[in-house]
Parts: sequence; C-alpha cells; structure tokens
Amino acid sequence: MTSVMAEGLRSWRARRRVSQLELAVRAGTTQRHVSFIESGRSVPGRDMVIRLAESLQVPLRERNQLLVAGGYAPAYDETPYDSPDLGAIRRALTAILDGHRPSPALVVDRRADVVLTNSSFDALAAGVAPYLLEPPVSLPRLLLHPDGLAPRIVNLAEWSWHVIDGLTREAALVPGLGVDELIADLVTLIPPRPETGPDHVGFAVPLRLRSASGELRLVTTLTRFGTAIDVTVSELRMEAFLPADEPTARALRGLDRTMLQRVET
Repeated sequence: MTSVMAEGLRSWRARRRVSQLELAVRAGTTQRHVSFIESGRSVPGRDMVIRLAESLQVPLRERNQLLVAGGYAPAYDETPYDSPDLGAIRRALTAILDGHRPSPALVVDRRADVVLTNSSFDALAAGVAPYLLEPPVSLPRLLLHPDGLAPRIVNLAEWSWHVIDGLTREAALVPGLGVDELIADLVTLIPPRPETGPDHVGFAVPLRLRSASGELRLVTTLTRFGTAIDVTVSELRMEAFLPADEPTARALRGLDRTMLQRVET
C-alpha cells in the first residue's frame, strides 16, 4: 500500500507542477527525503504525509486516501450534509445566502450539484423544466441545457465555454471528480467554441440573461471554506451572481420583491 501512497504523492506533485526541492521547503523536510518517499525507499510518518499533502493543496478527501494507502487511519471526518453535527454550518450558509439577496446565490458540492439556494436564485430559475430541478440538481446542466436557462442566455456561446473551461480545470486539479461525462454531454448541447479575434478578452465574461425585467448582466463570485477540516464542508462552495450594472441591480430588487410577495400569499 505504501507504493500506492508514494505514487499518489508523486502524481499530486506533478499535477501541481512543484519540484521536489520546492515541496521539501514547503513541508519542512529535505529534497532527499521527498525523493526517497516518492521512490518507496522511505516510509513517511502520518504527520509527514499530512504535511506533504497540505503543501500540495491536496483536497481533504484525497488526503484521507493517501493516509489509508500509507497504512494510517483517515484524519478528516466526512459528515453527511444533513447531519445534526453540521447544523451550525447549514445555518451559517443559509444566513450568508440570505445576506446576498436580491442577488441570486447558491451552494454546490464538488461535482457542482446544488446543495442550497436563496429565494433570488429560485426566482432566476423559474420556468426551467421541472426534471432539471429534481435532486441531484446539476448547476452546469441547469444553466446550459436547452430546457434550462440556456435559451435566456444572450451570450450563450461565450458563457457556456466559460462554464465548460471551469469544469475542465476542476477535473484536471482533482482526479476522480466524476464530471468528465457531464462535460462531454454539455459540449453536445452548446454552440461551438467561438472564434477569437484581436479584441478577445477570454470567456470569463458577464452572464447576460433575459428576464421579464429586461436584460440582466451578472458577474460571478466563488467562496470556499478556508479552514474546513471536514471533507463534506471542504467540498462546498458558494456561487453568487452579482449585478454588473445599476439597471441589473434594480431588476434584481424587483424580482426579489415579486418572489417575496408570492411566498407571503
């Protein structure tokens, strides 16, 4: 099993494009020791495995796998999201999402499946095909599917490739993420990648979305837990769609008021 751990550490170092010397400096050891670990000539202690994994920014789930491969018990719990033990986390996330209103915001897991939304996002997603809202709800599929928000996206060709490129980067950074099939499926649903010209600034452009209140121009932000020691919590991220201009801000306030009126009645 230690050979599996050695291969795993070597693979993560290559993926992060870090030299043995740089990793040794980060982890407080020597290049010789790192070399011996990767070749299987030296068996690192539990603390060293954790230090090396942390230095390589290995996700907690994969850190546990490295520890198990080295003959050690997992160091990080994986608590089900709906467990009472994560009640404080759920309440905190709900408060943060509510605080973003009238901007749409939601929480997704490592595969970009929706975990929690605020009412503003629910208003934004109104009208999509019901089957796309059946758990687990895939945010990329909800955005890019013809029965989802795709027909309302003005700049679909550019923005869809922004989503695909983001998923591809995540898949490259974290092996076994399980989104390869999703990416392959979504690529068949979206327009071809646009040709780029001298004025091209990349596909990370504002989301332009048609709505009953006019065109919405939205920029996205991503937030993760920086000090999580639970696998489930560490894999959550919050995505917020913020107004890129004042007309969009006014329209979002109107949509939020409409949603609240529906709830109250």
